[in-house]
Amino acid sequence: MKIIKIQLLTVVILFTTLNISAQIFTGRDIMQNVKDRPDGYSRSSEMTMQLINKRGSVRERKVISYSIDVGENKKDRKTLMFFQYPGDVKGTGFLTWDYDEIGKDDDKWLYLPAMKKTRRISGSSAKKDYFMGTDFTYDDMGSRNVDEDNHKLLRQETVDGHKCWVVESSSKDSRDIYSKKISWIRQDCLIALKVEYYDKLSKLHRELKLSDITQVDGIWIAKRMDMTNVQTNHKTIILIENPKYNIDIDENSFTVAKLEKGNL
Repeated sequence: MKIIKIQLLTVVILFTTLNISAQIFTGRDIMQNVKDRPDGYSRSSEMTMQLINKRGSVRERKVISYSIDVGENKKDRKTLMFFQYPGDVKGTGFLTWDYDEIGKDDDKWLYLPAMKKTRRISGSSAKKDYFMGTDFTYDDMGSRNVDEDNHKLLRQETVDGHKCWVVESSSKDSRDIYSKKISWIRQDCLIALKVEYYDKLSKLHRELKLSDITQVDGIWIAKRMDMTNVQTNHKTIILIENPKYNIDIDENSFTVAKLEKGNL
């Protein structure tokens, strides 16, 4: 009788644990944990962008990027990017103020030195246009509030030896160019190994693969991102070099004046 009671208790505990896990690991919870993954309060890096067309021709660009978390709860973010190479884009700058508040469009500015003009990127354009000829949209270059999408945990899979959650996220904003995206999130470091973007007709539009995942100063980072537009056969590779975290940056440096100056 005692053994039966112990067995029943074990079953109850196991069922309760599984039930709690099911409640904790919802799609939204997973994506919120991804967003909240520690990445310092400020950061900088050097980036190489490779733009590859369907014939295999490659254009390369060098960029320096800075960002800082701001706001009362440090949920907003300001980012500055300066193009260093080649000559036809040198001096081009991109400034974005990302807001975590739902319904509030981010502020984005693009400085074009050849025209000596700063262009304000509207909220509508940011959802649809591609950034500097890459396969990343202006929206991709910023951050999103988790509740701008509906999230559903589809399943768990093992990819390249890593356990992953597979989460489907459907946009609530009709201005977005995708109807949904599916992310394979590594469970150990909360970084996506792959993201598939589907268009309004539910056809695969773009595919993002992240690799060379490592830790720098205790912070997980993917040093390589491959974004492929499967409908046009155009591809963009971003290689991140010399990443630094928790660096001394003045929030007041993230202005249009600094953008036009070309450096911090």
